[in-house]
Amino acid sequence: MPRISCTALPEEHLAPMNGDHICGEAQLVATRAITISAPPAQVFPWIRQMGYGKAGWYSYDIIDNLGRRSATSIHPEWQGINSGDSVPGGLIDFHANLVNAPHTFVMSLRGQGRIAKRISFSLAYELHEHPVGTRLVTRVRARIDLPLGTLLSRYVLGPGDGIMLRKQLRNIARRAESMSR
Repeated sequence: MPRISCTALPEEHLAPMNGDHICGEAQLVATRAITISAPPAQVFPWIRQMGYGKAGWYSYDIIDNLGRRSATSIHPEWQGINSGDSVPGGLIDFHANLVNAPHTFVMSLRGQGRIAKRISFSLAYELHEHPVGTRLVTRVRARIDLPLGTLLSRYVLGPGDGIMLRKQLRNIARRAESMSR
């Protein structure tokens, strides 16, 4: 199944998602989605094992995984992440706010220090049953309470995250579908 777009449907943009409350008054809200020919139970493990030093982020590894290749298989030793656990991010760690297999994974920035406390960021993954298998819907919400924060959120973080997340969704789909065959 060719992947041309990771564009969410209008109703997906409008629907509330788990984790929306984490980053209130967001300057950036971006909802993306992809249809995957595999059931949620076969897609969710790919999301659950994400993180630096683990499976990676399935995107442009040179940028978000410091050159280390993202995993191409499910690793049982990385499946133990639960709500409240830390998700290693490399330079920045995340907090697993909600892990409800195989339907929901929400993480947020775990900031330390004066500047990090002024940045609010959440990333939600929802896996919905679909006639083809799974509809994976993601939502990024961000707020930067610094000078030029709105501009940084919308015109730097937004496009950069869009490029990275599009690649991530396609790679998750490719990996889950290859295991589903």
